[in-house]
Amino acid sequence: MKVEIDHYLRPTFYLDFYTSEVSHFAESACTATDSKIKKAISLYYAVRDLIKYNPYDLHYSRTAMRASSVVIKKSGFCVSKAVLLTAAARQQSIPSRLGFADVTNHLSTPRLKKMMGTDLFIYHGYTEMLLNGTWVKATPAFNLSLCTRFNVVPLEFDGTADSIFHEFDALGQKHMEYVLDHGHFADLPFDRIFASFDQTYPDFSKNFAGKKAIDFTTEAAIQSSRDINNKE
Repeated sequence: MKVEIDHYLRPTFYLDFYTSEVSHFAESACTATDSKIKKAISLYYAVRDLIKYNPYDLHYSRTAMRASSVVIKKSGFCVSKAVLLTAAARQQSIPSRLGFADVTNHLSTPRLKKMMGTDLFIYHGYTEMLLNGTWVKATPAFNLSLCTRFNVVPLEFDGTADSIFHEFDALGQKHMEYVLDHGHFADLPFDRIFASFDQTYPDFSKNFAGKKAIDFTTEAAIQSSRDINNKE
């Protein structure tokens, strides 16, 4: 058992918590407590709200997927944010691993859906942390300000219960829906994920080449304003 747990505490190319960027990020979030559960909670909110969600950051780059790169850029999509949370948890000696699932009704905009050609978001990333002997799931993808734009209740995390998908929006209507769980991984399965992206999103290379005409938060704000005007 100890050998297996140690496997979830090691640094990797992607989970590079030995770097000054990730170490500083993790330590700054955990200065007020020695409790692992409280550290996990602090790390969750640090990644959720200090790293802005932007699906247009999704492009084929191993370097861009490293936790240290996410800290430097201060933005990322669900997988890269989960990578950072996993790395930061390991930096604080909390066994952690990556999990992935396919979901529908994901936070999106008409422009993004058109680029993707589907409302299915594959390999939506989350983190699992071993706390008090139990693996607990946490999804730090969508920052508070973005949820407000989309009228979605932000995911909270208390260190004891799974915090995975936005099942309902702020009005109590059905929102994100779980489709398929891909399981958990000790490290980022980069080739597997991006091969699936290419298959599911044929125009992936053209549309997600790291070139974005507009920031996703700004795009969400514009769409929200249009929706309000259309209702008036």
